[in-house]
Amino acid sequence: MLTTSLSFENMHQHGELFVNLLKARRTSFILRNKWDLPEAEGMEYDQYDTQASRWIAVHEDGQVLAGIRLTPTTAKCGIYSYMIRDAQLGLLDTIPSDLLYAEAPVDPDIWESSRVFVSGDVPARQRTEVQLRLMQELINTARAEGAKHVLGMVPAIWSRWVRRLGMSAEPAGRVMDMDGSKVQVALMDLSENKTLHGAH
Repeated sequence: MLTTSLSFENMHQHGELFVNLLKARRTSFILRNKWDLPEAEGMEYDQYDTQASRWIAVHEDGQVLAGIRLTPTTAKCGIYSYMIRDAQLGLLDTIPSDLLYAEAPVDPDIWESSRVFVSGDVPARQRTEVQLRLMQELINTARAEGAKHVLGMVPAIWSRWVRRLGMSAEPAGRVMDMDGSKVQVALMDLSENKTLHGAH
């Protein structure tokens, strides 16, 4: 099992991994979750998949098992910045604008995580290892980019798994019901994190 951090600069070194990641996102979000998202040629993508972002893939034998997108909160592309801030500004009709307690940050120390998924094909016995590898690479990649915090919309039970992963985080917004799932924005602190237990 491998974990790879992709950027526009290095994706040519990883064959079809980026394409396979976008195809796995389509399977998870459009086919399984029934989300109404843009898609083309079997891939899910949106306005935040730009040169500013990084993508993390956990993969094995060409199959993408899990993924995350990381975007700096300083990103700008046309009228868009990053998903959580644009939702607050009322640019996204699928996410409530009152999702945050405070004004969305624009700060080089803070990156946003989005499009987090673990493939439905991952067997139950492997899911914890896959999640650990995904979160460890999120920490490594965000830190390498100079981030001290990661802001992300996560399942409302996030405090349980954040503790289990040895991470420190705090709620940054209210619990919301979206497509039948309870979610909440959380701010993860990277400064205190040790290497996650079990992630090698």
